[in-house]
Amino acid sequence: MHETHATDVSILGLGAMGTALAEALVKAGVRTTVWNRSAGKAEALVARGATGAGSAAEAVQASPLVVVCLFDHASVHEVLDPLVDDLAGRTLVNLTTTKPEQARQSAVWAAEARIAYLEGGIMAVPSMIGQPGASILYSGSEDVFRQHTALFDHWAASTYYGEDAGLASLYDFALLSAMYVMFAGFMQGAAMLAPEGVPASRFAEMAAPWLTAMTGELAGYAKVIDGGDYTVPGQQSLTFSNLGLFLEAIAEQGVSAEPLAMVQRLIRQQVDAGHGTEGFARIIESLKAPASE
Repeated sequence: MHETHATDVSILGLGAMGTALAEALVKAGVRTTVWNRSAGKAEALVARGATGAGSAAEAVQASPLVVVCLFDHASVHEVLDPLVDDLAGRTLVNLTTTKPEQARQSAVWAAEARIAYLEGGIMAVPSMIGQPGASILYSGSEDVFRQHTALFDHWAASTYYGEDAGLASLYDFALLSAMYVMFAGFMQGAAMLAPEGVPASRFAEMAAPWLTAMTGELAGYAKVIDGGDYTVPGQQSLTFSNLGLFLEAIAEQGVSAEPLAMVQRLIRQQVDAGHGTEGFARIIESLKAPASE
């Protein structure tokens, strides 16, 4: 077994993201031990200077800092629960995509086992790791974050969101929700143009600058939402925002209107509740959790 020092890291899970994380550390000269259920995935990393572990236990024992990037919450505990004694006194960073409540459960599990725990939400695809534009959101142990920020920065810009281990995941899911709805809107438009022989690539050339420009409206919507006054002058009213003509045009193209129909349902809910003269941002009231009685 190698001697360890403060920056030795073991990475468990060598899917596309786990491999990218390990590659960035090896490139930075960090002593990195890697493990994956399928041993063959470690070969290229070992050739570049990583140390391959024959088992998850061996990987955990090799370093004071253990990073897991596995398939899901269940797989994390399937691998780590039998190793809880080996993990005691070590630091665990979970970069597996998990729900906020699952992250909180893992933090409790770690505390009970004397494991220092930090949760991370990766805002990047594997090819972005180590490149400008990538970010990773962290929550959980502030001590762990402060101690290892320089190492984390080899992967991406690192931001800490607090002791609640679920917050990184919550921000991650919120940002990805906005992204997926935007992508669905783009695909809605591409589907509308396809019957006319317009390729999606041509539409993307138009959509990218338009959508980028429209993100400038987010701060204004946020100000209205935070202020809770949807009657502030200058807002586009819900009645004016009626998407009926859009839905008719989409139907006439013979394609599904499902992404836009979702927005229309939110508009109709607020109009039917008597808020038609108020601003479009009010649709968030149809999305919020009901107020506690």
